[in-house]
Amino acid sequence: MDDSSAQTGNSQPPWEPPLAGSETQHLAASLTRLRTTFRWKADGLDTADLSRSVGSSTLTLGGLLKHLACVEDEKFGISLSGAGYGPPWAGMPDYPGPPGAYTFDIDGWAAEDLYRLWDEAVRRSEERLRTALAADGPGQRIAMGADEGLEVSLRRLLFDLLEEYGRHTGHADLIRESIDGRVGEDPPEDWHAVSGSSPVGR
Repeated sequence: MDDSSAQTGNSQPPWEPPLAGSETQHLAASLTRLRTTFRWKADGLDTADLSRSVGSSTLTLGGLLKHLACVEDEKFGISLSGAGYGPPWAGMPDYPGPPGAYTFDIDGWAAEDLYRLWDEAVRRSEERLRTALAADGPGQRIAMGADEGLEVSLRRLLFDLLEEYGRHTGHADLIRESIDGRVGEDPPEDWHAVSGSSPVGR
């Protein structure tokens, strides 16, 4: 995002938040950093590896890619503006109602489709957030809660998504380490996604 990627030095990777930026810059850049770390943890795997879980948990990296793609469309669609679910969620066979309950199901999904799903959802979110912030900043009222007479800000939505990515990036840490030993807090500074066409880690 134009106003969230300003850096104080040339040596920092593009996903590193600024050292002394505005509130909007820090919120958006922190989200970019978490998205990038999550995508790095999930990157470069085949369908079988994206379906692997750890211990008694049923969580998989493929399921997390699908789930977080849905969360992106929920937060920056329904919650932000009230817009309904569009493709690929709307009208999916055998799943009436909101898609949240079945997003972890990746049966029949190939690795390239899961990467594409997440990548495209993040692109949509980045554009929607950029437009919203340019219009009225993080304090603006969003659609979430309006039906109940609540006034919810875009700032709250951003914190909710940061919390969601924080939780699931921790899950991804454990799953990826069990697959091939990949560990680390952040991607290498020169990291680029090798699977799909990720909008992060460019």
